[in-house]
Amino acid sequence: MELVVGRVAKSHGIKGEVVVEVRTDEPEERFAVGAVLHVRKPREQTLQTYTVEAAREHSGRLLLRLRGVTDRSAADALRGTLFVVDSADLPPSDDPDEFYDHELEGLSVRIVAGRPDAGTEIGTVREVLHTAAGELLSVRPAGDEQRELLIPFVTAIVPTVSLADGVIEIDPPEGLLDPDFGSET
Repeated sequence: MELVVGRVAKSHGIKGEVVVEVRTDEPEERFAVGAVLHVRKPREQTLQTYTVEAAREHSGRLLLRLRGVTDRSAADALRGTLFVVDSADLPPSDDPDEFYDHELEGLSVRIVAGRPDAGTEIGTVREVLHTAAGELLSVRPAGDEQRELLIPFVTAIVPTVSLADGVIEIDPPEGLLDPDFGSET
């Protein structure tokens, strides 16, 4: 499975540098000088490779210079391209409380034991959203393809994740799962 670790946001300057939106916890490893990056345009399957010639932080952003990209026009042509890795190439996590996004996607979500509604099937994790406030699980409710539930991925609400069983158990606060909560009726 292909995982996105970064995206070219735009060009920077006239010498071919690109601004990268980082989507990995290990940017210093993934974008190190000499690293070979697999790159593809969105909605395209063809992969290209580039070697990182220089990497630096500038105003809180990662700037890369890639071999063969020598001017602003070449950098502009990369706008929107994705840096990807194969999930099979990723090392297993040393921390049992850390998960790759692709490991969570597709897991079943249900109510944790010890509540009156324990075991109730909520839906399936569609994707993990990374926001400034933290990670959210985007859950597609069982039997409803149009709705989306956003569940904060914090221990207080998501106490149990079992990759082996394919299940995430949640202990939602009142109103989290109610689509009409707070609406005027």
